[in-house]
Amino acid sequence: MMDEKRTLLYVDDEPINLKLFALNFKNKFVVLTAESGAEGYELLKKNPHTSVVISDMKMPGMNGIEFIKLAKKDFPYISYFILTGFDITEEIADALNERLIHKYFRKPFNMKEIESTILEIL
Repeated sequence: MMDEKRTLLYVDDEPINLKLFALNFKNKFVVLTAESGAEGYELLKKNPHTSVVISDMKMPGMNGIEFIKLAKKDFPYISYFILTGFDITEEIADALNERLIHKYFRKPFNMKEIESTILEIL
């Protein structure tokens, strides 16, 4: 069953980004979206078969790295990515070094880059 769509979770506190992302990827993946790390974590509990998680870095409450650290404890087999509108921070660099995340993407996002990276990993 190769044609079964993989599930992708995108976490961002900006609803417009969630909409854009979902529209761009809905034909290739099952896209789940969450507006916070806490909401993203709950979605993963309900959808443990998720293959990829992409999270915005700067969010109120829990930032992207904090969310991924939490999620990775329970879902170590998922591939995690960070999306940031800023240059790489020490926190992101550490996450890359510790293999907490595979890669980070810059905002505004380049859908082709994100898609090719996801397909490479899957």
